Amino acid sequence: MNAPVNPTGTESGEGARPLPGKALAASLREGTRAAVEAARKAGSAPKLAVVTATDDESSAWYVRSLVSAAEKSGLLHEVVHLGPKASTEEVRDALRGLGEDGSVHGVILQTPLPPGVDARALAEAVPAAKDVDGANPLSLGRLAAGLAAFAPATAEAVIALLDHYEVPLRGARAVVVGRSTVVGKPLAHLLLARDATVTVCHSRTRDLVEVTREADILIAAAGQPGLVTAEHVRPGAIVIDVGTNPTPDGGLTGDVDPGATRVAGALSPVPGGVGQVTTAVLLAHVVRAAQGTGIGGGPAGVREAVHLRSSLGSALRGGVFRRGPAMFHVKHRGGAKRRGGATDEPRTASRGACGRAPEPPRRVVTCV
Repeated sequence: MNAPVNPTGTESGEGARPLPGKALAASLREGTRAAVEAARKAGSAPKLAVVTATDDESSAWYVRSLVSAAEKSGLLHEVVHLGPKASTEEVRDALRGLGEDGSVHGVILQTPLPPGVDARALAEAVPAAKDVDGANPLSLGRLAAGLAAFAPATAEAVIALLDHYEVPLRGARAVVVGRSTVVGKPLAHLLLARDATVTVCHSRTRDLVEVTREADILIAAAGQPGLVTAEHVRPGAIVIDVGTNPTPDGGLTGDVDPGATRVAGALSPVPGGVGQVTTAVLLAHVVRAAQGTGIGGGPAGVREAVHLRSSLGSALRGGVFRRGPAMFHVKHRGGAKRRGGATDEPRTASRGACGRAPEPPRRVVTCV
């Protein structure tokens, strides 16, 4: 058993403990394979469709890797190549056709798109029930409103990774650096649904260091290599690096500077962290869509919709979900330590002011 890491502790000088995503991704894929096999035996097969309109090689590489992962999981798949000169109307027609195709359960619009083609407008053409990567603005709106929805896979992968290592979220101070609709904004809603106290920082945030150093859990998702340095990290904090920035040698680097390992209690690597989990979550979403347990399953409280064992539960049925060691605990200011996972306490319909004594005033920076 690994020694616990205290997110609010002091710098130990031992370096941050890595939080790799490989084992979690493998566990999720195993569950997806089992669910797909069961679906096939019942006479149906979940299917993912990807629409592309680019000759960008990095995009093509991602689509190939996604198709390969789908094949290994037993998912049916279809890639619709429209070419780099496709018009908005051509892309919209393809998306609508897949949306109306009863054999297709998940639809993704791959970017980049040709010049003049509006990805945000086209995302609305993906039915919310098949929007397995949370691209349709309706999905984000439902997520914010507390209704069942598919969250973007990367945002949900962050929650999955934290759950895997049993990082308690309830009452934790979480700071998200980045406010994109792909990661930052939906991730903030996912964290709020787990009773974290959430701050979202962005390019106009004043005194970024002051804000990020308040975090028990710091998530870097700004798309700027090396943005988060050691001075941004509270000693002992848990740091999740979502950045995937290309390097001149063809590799990837994250948004967190390597020097932060001297201060952080734990850090997810790039590559090998959130990215590995993202694809596994996406494929699990396709199974959920096929089983009607995503947005098509009807309204549900966002607390249930976004919790890992609920949102991915259908995909994992018949498979194995292996949780990581209980490594972390959060020391709440002015209160006793709470140990264990974030779901140890029963949920109630109403807890008044979050069911806790009021916290001291603090500055909250939100995206505007």
